[in-house]
Amino acid sequence: MSRKTADTKDVPFARRIAVAGMSAFATISVAVVLFAIWAAWSYSGPGPQPKDKAAVTSVVLRKGAGLNEIASSLERAGAIRSGAIFIAAAQVTGAARELKAGEYEFPSRASMAKILDDIREGRIVRRMVTIPEGVTSEMAVEILAKESALTGVAPTPPEGAILPETYEFQRGEDRAAVLQRMMDARDKLLAQLWAQRQPNLPVKTPEEAVILASIVEKETGIASERPQVASIFVNRLRKGMRLESDPTIIYGISKGRPLGRGIRLSELTGETPYNTYVIDGLPPTPIANPGRASLAAVLDPPQTDYLFFVADGTGGHAFSATYEDHARHVERLRAREKAAAAATPETK
Repeated sequence: MSRKTADTKDVPFARRIAVAGMSAFATISVAVVLFAIWAAWSYSGPGPQPKDKAAVTSVVLRKGAGLNEIASSLERAGAIRSGAIFIAAAQVTGAARELKAGEYEFPSRASMAKILDDIREGRIVRRMVTIPEGVTSEMAVEILAKESALTGVAPTPPEGAILPETYEFQRGEDRAAVLQRMMDARDKLLAQLWAQRQPNLPVKTPEEAVILASIVEKETGIASERPQVASIFVNRLRKGMRLESDPTIIYGISKGRPLGRGIRLSELTGETPYNTYVIDGLPPTPIANPGRASLAAVLDPPQTDYLFFVADGTGGHAFSATYEDHARHVERLRAREKAAAAATPETK
């Protein structure tokens, strides 16, 4: 065969190869472009609609979870369409090493870009539990037990061991761990206040301060009155007078649960370790968990000559330095109560 004949046959074949190559390249290019468009839309566009059409999608990312696990959790929950694109986006944006654990709630159809940003910034669901001032430790444990997002069982701590405040927790956290934070907060605050206490107070230990503060806490719900109430009890202890606090009687009867009635004469005179009408000094333990203001008031009370106080009929109290003034305040209260009863229509 001559060279001329061979070249004539090879040219069409080479062209066919070139055309096929160009066609394949064009097809791949189109596929790459389409994939890039789809990936960009998946990242920046609206996310999937939750199957139950809920307003938010909840996802819990455990501490220590890697990027693959996080992506899988999000895709399984229906928050994102593609775990692979999420992984790629996290790596390209530099967020892969900055993702934070916790509970997240993403709005329905939130973009993957927003979800990645939320997790990178740690915009977790903030759950709070509030322990009111003056509750007993048993009541505080009951409040924790009602928080369905918590797990485990919290033991009842000693009375007065908790600092009543609002605490943040995460879904799945152990109740005992949350309780320990409350106890640690009380210990830290008490140590600070004890170090800064007035000299020559009649309370000789931090625990005695907590006992007295718990009585102050239960005697008034008005924060501005706590220093005056604290000064009365401090003055009484200095003079060797009994505290004569009704809440101590109630604690000796019901461990701080509301009686739902008035205190009976037999209870007023009955001997219990907590009845400060019949015992000298402080009861053996706190009668509640005092808050920050009551602890501060007991350890830095104002200088007053008050020894008595009684309700004034308007929600507050009247304070007196002498029993004669106190008796007049009591008379005024009785007259106000009698007038209020007379103005109230009788029910049949």
